[in-house]
Amino acid sequence: MPEASMRGSAVQFVANHKHSSLIVMDKISVEGVGQIIMLLSEARKKRKQIFICGNGGSAATASHFANDLGKGASCGRPTRFRVYALTDNMPWITALANDIGYSHIFVEQLKNHAEPNDLLIAFSGSGNSPNIVEAVKWANDNGVITIGITGRPGGELGRLARHPHFVESSQMAHIEEAHFLIQHMIAYSFMDVAE
Repeated sequence: MPEASMRGSAVQFVANHKHSSLIVMDKISVEGVGQIIMLLSEARKKRKQIFICGNGGSAATASHFANDLGKGASCGRPTRFRVYALTDNMPWITALANDIGYSHIFVEQLKNHAEPNDLLIAFSGSGNSPNIVEAVKWANDNGVITIGITGRPGGELGRLARHPHFVESSQMAHIEEAHFLIQHMIAYSFMDVAE
C-alpha cells in the first residue's frame, strides 16, 4: 500500500475512533458520577477506607485513581482520603494468585483490611472478571459499600454492585476511556474545590 494511502487510512481510523469516543463520553451520567462523589465525600468525612480494583487497563485506572485521591485530593487539605488500590502490592498479588488462585487476589486483601461502611470501587469493562466478582460478593456480605463502574451490558458487576455505573458502550477501548474520564472527574471534583 502506498505511504499516502496508509496515512489516509490511519487518519480516517483516528477520525472515526475520535467521533465514536465523543458519543460515548457524552452519554456519561452526570447524576451517576455525582452520586459516587457524594459517597466518597461521606467516606472521607467518616474516615472510612476506600479500596479500588481492576484488571489490565482497569488496574491502571484503579492505581491512577488512588494516586489522585491519595495525593492531589488529600495533600495540604484538612481532611484526607484513606485510599488504597488493591492492584499495587505485586508480591501479595502474585502470592495469592500462585497459592490460592487469581480469582482471590482482591478479596483476600479485603479480608485483611476492609470493615463495614468502607468503600470498594471496582472497574471492569465486561463486569465478569472472577476476581472482581469475588471481591464485590464478599464486600456486599460484609457491609462494605460497593461501587461498580463497568460497560454495557455490565455483567455480574453491574448486577452485584450496590451502586452500579454503566458506560454506554460494549467496545473495550471506549469503556476504558470513559472509566479514565470518570475517575478524573471524580478526583478533580475534590482537587479543584477549596475546602
